[in-house]
Amino acid sequence: MNIIAVHEHLHLFNSAVQFFWEQWGNEQNFRFYQDCMIHSGKSGDGIPRFYVGIENEEIIGTYALIRNDLNSRQDLHPWLACLYVDPNSRGKKIGARLLDHAIEEAAKLGFKKLHLQTDLQGYYEKYGWTHSGEVYGASGDSIKLYEQDTVASSSRERQKLNAQEYPERLVE
Repeated sequence: MNIIAVHEHLHLFNSAVQFFWEQWGNEQNFRFYQDCMIHSGKSGDGIPRFYVGIENEEIIGTYALIRNDLNSRQDLHPWLACLYVDPNSRGKKIGARLLDHAIEEAAKLGFKKLHLQTDLQGYYEKYGWTHSGEVYGASGDSIKLYEQDTVASSSRERQKLNAQEYPERLVE
C-alpha cells in the first residue's frame, strides 16, 4: 500500500473526495468535504491534510490531519480524523500503517503531539495512544480524548514505550 497526500496527487482528487464523503459524510455535506480537500496543504503549518492508502490503484484507507475536530478543545491541534480501512482490506495492519504515517507526518510538520476523539474501546491503546481525558461536544455528550507523542518514530517504538507504562495494553 502507498499512502499519499491528496493535495500532492490531484489526479486522485475527485475519487478521494468521494471516498471520504461516502465513509464520513451525509446527504448534505459533500461540498464540505470537497471544500476541505481543495484547501488541504495550503496553510503555513500544512494543516489540514488528507491522505489515502492506495493498493492496486484503488483507495483502501483514509485519514486526515486537521486543525480542529472538537469545538470545545480548540487549544489542541492537530487532530487525527477520518481513519478508515475498507472492510475488504481489514486484518492486514493497514490501520496501524495509516496511524504510523499520520504520526510521522505530524512530526515532519513540527507538531509534538497528535490528538483524536473516539468512541472506540481499546483500538488506539494497542498502538500506544494515551487516553488523556473526556471532552465534550456541542450536544453535551462526552467522548474520549486520546493523544500521541510524535517523537517516537515507529509504532513498535511507541508500543515499547507504552508497554513500559501500561504492560497490559500491549497487544501483538
